Amino acid sequence: MPADHNPLAERLARVVGADHVLAEPELKAGYERDLTGRYAGEALLVVRPAGADEVAGVLRECAAAGTAVVPQGGHTGMVGGGTPRNGEVVLATTRLTGIEDLDEAASQVTCGAGVPLAALQGFVRERGFDFGVDLPARGTATIGGMTATNAGGAFALRYGTMRAQVAGLEAVLADGSRIERLGGLLKDTAGMDLAALLVGSEGTLGVVTRVRLRLVPRLPKRVTALLAFRDTARALEVLGVLRRSAPSLHAFDYMHAPGLRRVCERFGLPPPFHDEHDVVVVAECAATEDPSDELLAVADLVEEAAVATEAAEREALWRYRELHNEAITALGVPHKLDVSVPPAAVPAFERDVGEALRELAPDAELILFGHLGDGNVHVNVLGPPPEDERVDETVLRLVRRHRGSIAAEHGVGVAKTRWLQLTRSPEEIEAMRAIKHALDPGGLLAPGRMLP
Repeated sequence: MPADHNPLAERLARVVGADHVLAEPELKAGYERDLTGRYAGEALLVVRPAGADEVAGVLRECAAAGTAVVPQGGHTGMVGGGTPRNGEVVLATTRLTGIEDLDEAASQVTCGAGVPLAALQGFVRERGFDFGVDLPARGTATIGGMTATNAGGAFALRYGTMRAQVAGLEAVLADGSRIERLGGLLKDTAGMDLAALLVGSEGTLGVVTRVRLRLVPRLPKRVTALLAFRDTARALEVLGVLRRSAPSLHAFDYMHAPGLRRVCERFGLPPPFHDEHDVVVVAECAATEDPSDELLAVADLVEEAAVATEAAEREALWRYRELHNEAITALGVPHKLDVSVPPAAVPAFERDVGEALRELAPDAELILFGHLGDGNVHVNVLGPPPEDERVDETVLRLVRRHRGSIAAEHGVGVAKTRWLQLTRSPEEIEAMRAIKHALDPGGLLAPGRMLP
């Protein structure tokens, strides 16, 4: 690390070690562009602390130098929240990888913010438990980043988002002071829950270093099905039936024909059905006993179905849904708008988005998929240049019309700050500003993220 002419780099090297302060362009490059390719910027430095003490030291040195900091986890976000913009220091949490002993009586575990989701899943599953959030980016997405963005995934229908899984956390504030709530008490009414405030704060209030997580039972019997429907409205009718009759319902994700075609083309997968259907749902039930009967009870209500109970076959069915992001990114830099509306409003929202885009950008390619069970729609638009925000404006205003949220899983980041007022009232935004100022009066952490 050539730090001879960079006093901040020299001071940070004393905190984390010279090998973990990256200044060379080729070493910083992997931290400077987001997953979609739409957001990129140059970092002054990339720093990789190994624990809360080192995180605190980094923040104190950056505060003394008046240098802003962007916390970054697995860098799987899609709204530019963890990507540098104006020469900030990137604080990468990927060395915070400890997993502590599992507390079986409380059904909880504490782990470092840099632990990849897949590593946590493997650890708890070996011990008879599971974690209630799963994502296709499980090999890269980290627990700290998922906490900071309140990530959701396919199983939010059953278990909720990260906010429902976090029983406590440790975080370092902008001045280097620390919040530590890792006891995991199920009942604790002693004042405000500051740890909960950090969930979904996108790194603007503090750097999450460890998280105490609630676990769920490992359910060994699973059945996964691809269910074909003529339209989204019909799929929602079947969702209602399963909500009433299938307590084992675990996931109800969906995709439309255009996206499914792109996945098959990109990865050489055979079409899942002989005929093409407008909507294909990936439904999964999980229980301690075989839940196949609960899922197959809706067989007469679908156009076609493919069912699997063995792990390899179930994973093969999930691939049609989980490979969507990779297939879309291979086509170019997309406008990716991760939004939510009430599930009952999804058909009307999709119709309005299609009509608006045909008028705004007739040659654009629209790919819709997501988590139908909780109303989370991933709107992907290919064609218009990344800097053309008319697409974003149009879609997000339609979200407001349908009483939804402009950010469902990845947060607001830098992509949606100007539209936060479509989802939050002026009073709520001012309250957020007041909290930000109280915890980070110098605006050191994640500047320009989330708050307009």
